[in-house]
Amino acid sequence: MLGTIVNTGCILAGSVIGSFVSCGISEKYKTALFNGLGLATVGLGANAFVSNMPKVAYPVLFIASIAIGTVIGTWLDLDGHFRALLEKAKGGSKLAEGLSTAILLFCIGTLSILGPIESRLNGNNTYLFTNATLDFVSSIILSSAYGIGITAAALVLFLWQGSIYLFAGIIAPYMTPALMGEISVLGGIFLMSSGLGILEVRDCKTLNMLPALLVPPLFYALINVVRPFLLFL
Repeated sequence: MLGTIVNTGCILAGSVIGSFVSCGISEKYKTALFNGLGLATVGLGANAFVSNMPKVAYPVLFIASIAIGTVIGTWLDLDGHFRALLEKAKGGSKLAEGLSTAILLFCIGTLSILGPIESRLNGNNTYLFTNATLDFVSSIILSSAYGIGITAAALVLFLWQGSIYLFAGIIAPYMTPALMGEISVLGGIFLMSSGLGILEVRDCKTLNMLPALLVPPLFYALINVVRPFLLFL
């Protein structure tokens, strides 16, 4: 758990630093920061999408995942509930946008998923320490734009990586490069969607798409169950 604790601490530290930096930035520069952050998020998402597409075994699975996941997420109104929760906490819609971007950026990535598995099975925290460094810089930027509320993403990351760490022995055999590629492709799409929201190009309600992450693991599990019968036939 050392790697996850360090990763969480880096996000908290970066968020606090960024919130202090934000106090001295005028509205003109905050707007410029939003534009830069939005473009950077779109760029990171595009890179994740393009670099992971060659790794997937079923190139159209991400389309089906987005379609199924978005329908479920919209039915559950995940985005609406999340924004309402932050409104009650006086966070406002801007914080909801920033926090959702932070959660996606910190949690839905190869390092953040494989890191806890590698830590649990091999005692190697290299992935998580690398991820912590990246998240430290990202949290400074996000918090300088959205405020101290970005620290909430640290708790989400701790619970996310902690859960993966605890169940690493069970899920490790199923985290194949192809399945990781599918998840990373979806993560890229989510980041691009968040970037478009930051740039105010289009609000795609990215949180409503999150159930899409459940589709690839379920699909691969189904394939593993069905494959022996197909070979038998």
